[in-house]
Amino acid sequence: MTRSCLASAQTSRASDPTRRAWLLAAGAAGLGLGFCGWPLAARAGQLEEPLADPVRLALRAAIASSEPPLPVFSSTAARLAYLRWLTDMSDRLRRRKPDFRSRIEFLQTVWYETRRAGLDTTLVMGLIQVESAFRKFAISRVGARGYMQIMPFWSRLIGDGDVGGLFNTQINLRFGCVILRHYLDRERGNTFMALGRYNGSRGRDVYPNAVYAAARHWVHPDA
Repeated sequence: MTRSCLASAQTSRASDPTRRAWLLAAGAAGLGLGFCGWPLAARAGQLEEPLADPVRLALRAAIASSEPPLPVFSSTAARLAYLRWLTDMSDRLRRRKPDFRSRIEFLQTVWYETRRAGLDTTLVMGLIQVESAFRKFAISRVGARGYMQIMPFWSRLIGDGDVGGLFNTQINLRFGCVILRHYLDRERGNTFMALGRYNGSRGRDVYPNAVYAAARHWVHPDA
């Protein structure tokens, strides 16, 4: 297990029985662990699959929009709810991302991109924790990149081909949210199966359960 992943696990809620059990199992196994400590079978990354032209074009259009991640609020109450979430999440994330500016930029972008894609922000925070431990420049053993561990082939299929761009905060989070939304649509809203597709382990429970467990740390009434 990498030092950053161990620190991430240690700073999670100690009362989480799922995480405690996983830590014990990981420590006992000692071998066969992939990036961030998850078994290699569960850390495969998204699989490249044929995309029908309309789907590919729709995904490309969803990625291409370049508006900045600045949320617009319908009311003062909605804005206050966002600010409460931002403040609370910033406090929780401080140990993992000590730099205030990068932490706020990250959280603002997560809020914006999850809502843009119609995703559960709490779930996406859990996914990012499992995928990269909130490391902007993380690279997995299979080449997945950035916060949401985007496989490079996506840049070729629906992006501009610049794999280095996947380390940009907004580009990475946009790709990840659009891809997860695509998988949710394919699985008719079944989050468990969509998470399996995101990880390349469709139908197996290790990865979805890890994301669900991590997401519990980021639950907030205004999320």
